[in-house]
Amino acid sequence: MVDQARARRLAKRISSIVATAIEYEVKDPRLRFVTVTDAKVTGDLREATVYYTVMGETLDAEPDYDGAAAGLEKAKGVLRSKVGAGTGVKFTPSLAFVLDTVPDAARQMEELLAKARAADDAVAKVAATARPAGDADPYKVERDADE
Repeated sequence: MVDQARARRLAKRISSIVATAIEYEVKDPRLRFVTVTDAKVTGDLREATVYYTVMGETLDAEPDYDGAAAGLEKAKGVLRSKVGAGTGVKFTPSLAFVLDTVPDAARQMEELLAKARAADDAVAKVAATARPAGDADPYKVERDADE
């Protein structure tokens, strides 16, 4: 039987162990701007997927995704041994590293929301000075012929 709570706890522990090892123990310069965002573990606790993002050296610099992926692939054995020593499970899970696309998707959503807000402001500005088409009183009442 799969214990989902245990898998979630192990995934959280794996992400913290890998993040700490990348920051303090792995001396690969390609991993300087790598941030571990999440980890998922299969129900049998044999395989773990670690999600990461890569930041640029400056705000304008493009991140080195290929270098980070190569650095993580090279350090996979060391990181797996750190996970095995830090978790104490019977079988150390194999690690797979996947680039996390959530920050890019969030940035694109923010840009789309900004465009929608700008369009709403333009419509509100036009609506403020708009006049109704046709008669001012579209609901005419029947009037008697003697009036």
